[in-house]
Amino acid sequence: MKNRIAKKMLFGLGFDNKDGHKRITNGENFTLFGGSKKTHEQMQEKAVKFNEHLKKKGKTLDEIGKEEFSDIARKAGMNILTEKDDEKESKDS
Repeated sequence: MKNRIAKKMLFGLGFDNKDGHKRITNGENFTLFGGSKKTHEQMQEKAVKFNEHLKKKGKTLDEIGKEEFSDIARKAGMNILTEKDDEKESKDS
């Protein structure tokens, strides 16, 4: 058995598909599943923008930490749930 090196990836899920199409997109650093045509296209656009910002920094996804990840994701237009948001939701429940 070969030793595999874990590689970080963006993983996108869309849940608003009502037309029966199975949409899957694999790209550099990301895999996207599902969603309506519009939602899937938006996920693709954001994943590509994320990669563009990452390349501008001259880094790979494996080389960035949580803070830098969140910063790049926000610049790419992604919604980010932080640990603080998660704690707040737990308290509100």
